[in-house]
Formats: sequence, C-alpha cells, structure tokens
Amino acid sequence: MLGNETGAGTDGQGAGRRALILVENLSVPFDRRVWQECTTLRDAGYEVHVICPRGQKRDTEAEAVIDGVRIHRYPLRAATGGPAGYLREYGSALWHTVRLARKVGPVDVVHACNPPDLLFLPALWMKRQGARFVFDQHDLVPELYLSRFDRGEDVLYRAVCALERMTYRAADIVLATNESYRDVAVRRGGRRPEDVFVVRSAPDIDRFHPVPAEPELKRGKPHLLCYLGVMGPQDGVDYALRSLAKLRDELGRTDWHAVFVGSGDAFDAMVELSRRLGLSEQVQFTGRIPDADLARYLSTADVCLSPDPRNPLNDVSTMNKVLEYMVMGRPIVSFDLREARVSAGDAAVYAPANDEAEFAGLIAKLLDDPEERARMGKIGQERIGGQLSWRHSQRSLLAAYAAACRDHAPASVGGRARAGRRPRR
Repeated sequence: MLGNETGAGTDGQGAGRRALILVENLSVPFDRRVWQECTTLRDAGYEVHVICPRGQKRDTEAEAVIDGVRIHRYPLRAATGGPAGYLREYGSALWHTVRLARKVGPVDVVHACNPPDLLFLPALWMKRQGARFVFDQHDLVPELYLSRFDRGEDVLYRAVCALERMTYRAADIVLATNESYRDVAVRRGGRRPEDVFVVRSAPDIDRFHPVPAEPELKRGKPHLLCYLGVMGPQDGVDYALRSLAKLRDELGRTDWHAVFVGSGDAFDAMVELSRRLGLSEQVQFTGRIPDADLARYLSTADVCLSPDPRNPLNDVSTMNKVLEYMVMGRPIVSFDLREARVSAGDAAVYAPANDEAEFAGLIAKLLDDPEERARMGKIGQERIGGQLSWRHSQRSLLAAYAAACRDHAPASVGGRARAGRRPRR
C-alpha cells in the first residue's frame, strides 16, 4: 500500500516550491536514499536544499551544489562514551541545523529524516513560519534502542518513545520505508492511514550495476563471500564471523575468502573477533570503499551475507544491503526476518533466527550449487527491476509532497518571500 497517489506526476509539481531536507545520521549524497529523494524532487521542479553533517573522507565541503541540489554541511563528532556523548552529538547537530536553516530561509516543506527523533524541533520552528513537515522515518528509534543497548525499557527507552510520539504528532505527513513501519505509524503513532506513505529504499540501477567478475579478488580461493553494510552492535557481523568459523571448523570448508565492506562503531571489535576466531587469513575488512570498488566485489561474490539477528528492530526493517545484493544478481543467506522475506523472496535462503550453524550450512549448500545461485540471482534482479524499483517509490514520494502542499501557497514567487516571512538572503 502506497497511500493516495493522486498528484504523483512529475510535470512541474514543485514549480516555485522549496524543500529543505534535514539529515543527522549520514552525509549527503553518501546517504543513497536521501540522495534519490533529492533528485526525484529536483526533477519534479522543487528547489531542494539539504542540511547534513560533513563526512569523514567524502562530502567534506561545508557547502556544495551537486546536480542542482544545494547541500549545507556542518562539522559533527560522532558520539562516544554512552548517553552523554549522544547528548553532545545531538545538541551540536540541532544547533547547526537551526543555524543553517536560517541561512536557507523560507521553505514550503521541511523533510526530516531520523534517527534521531529530535529533528522535529527545528521542523516545528519552520512550521510556525508556514512550512509543512514531512517526517521520513528511516528507523524505529525505540526498537533501535532496545536492539543496540540491551538495557530494557528503562528511563532512556521511555524518553525515546516520547520523542517518537512528539515527532508523529508534529508531522503533517509520514514517510515509512515499508509496510511494517507504516503499521507502526498508524497503530503506535496514531496517524491517519491516508497521511502515511510507503517510500521504499531501492538501489539506483542506472548507477549501481554488475561489472565483470575479477577472480583475483578471491585471493586464490574458489569462492568469494561478501558482506556489505554498517557494522554496529545490532548488525550481526559477529554472527557472520562465528558462522564462518563454523563453516571452516564444523563443515571443513576452507575453499572461500570473505570480504566485509563497511564501517561503524563495532568495526574494531569485529576485526578483533575475526582475529580471535582465527579467521584473519580468510576474512578481509575493507572499511568504506568507493562505489566502483564495491561493484567489483559484489560482482565477483558467489554468496552474499545478511546476518542481521532477529531483534525488535531488524525483524521489521528493510536492509539496504539485501537490495544491493539483489541488484547485483547475488544469492543471499539471511536469518529468517519478516521484512527480509518481503524484500528478497526467493532470492535468499533463510536460516532459523540467530542460528549460526544453520547459517553456515546454507552458505555451504549454495557454494556447492552454482545453478541455484544463478537462479536466485536472476530472481533478485527481476524483483529490483519490477515491484521493488525506485520508480514506485518516486510516485509515492511525490504523492506525499502533493498531499503536504495541498492548498499551500508557495514560499516564494519570482524570488520574493511569502508575506510575513523573513526575506531570502
């Protein structure tokens, strides 16, 4: 269900309108979902601005105009040291966001992406100036808290639940990444079904596509296994490593090399776990790499790994890595999660939740069956090119904006700010 798609056409829908997208979790255009939203809105005629943190190795400029999208970035140090570190990070992000929003000036739509569920605060300020507020719920933060910190439903959990409620209440329109998130917005958030639009993430198949395999990436082994994604406490890289140890020790398989692409606050711990398991010679950690190098690894991989364990967040979340494996035509081994099945279907095989021995067994089974691997890869590509393609999400995104802007005068006409607002500088 995508919600009401009336007005989802791109022909001049956003002409004369300005949109401001707020992001705290990643830089742009590194955040692929946000970048696809930016370019979709741009193509529909919106003047698009983004406020986001600077990247570490890319997206480092304070200001940039890329493909017609104006990006305003601020310095941000990621949280360390527990809750106090997150308070420092989020406080700094909010201050910079408001500072840069003043610089951008009046907008028709303020589009805030979580986590954290704090960007409703600057969005409320802009609502008082006449903007509509679109809440783009990338993560269920209460479930993220439970899955990441293992502290139970303590006072901080109750606080993030309250922030989520306030964000839902403040928003005019909610974007959900899948039907499970949409159900939460309606059931827990009290939102009307017609105000919640499913905008699924999807790879850009024009930019990200298979390239010729490079057997040398297998480091002399017959097979290559690949993991792509964030490496945080909830992402299951430890499950993947223990499964690979079982693949070697219990199933006697040493005919593989594995590459783990990505980074995160558990990266160093995962490298150390690999060393303790005696996997250092067979497992390679690349950190974040350019898209061209990622395409080389995925195009060469025989099997791709999605080891996210079942927890309150992962079971209902769409994993971007699964979609990117599919667009590259790779077969997937996953734990049995609700939304993993929705995304991958028969492009994956599913081990019982959190069962590392079964996960290892499924890897071995696929390594021995090249015809099944090819069949699964083809299924994945067909799904990404069809029902899961970005064009469906584009229609839903534009429908959401049409609903948000209905009966709403543009923020500027002919370069002049709407009456009663601070002029653009």
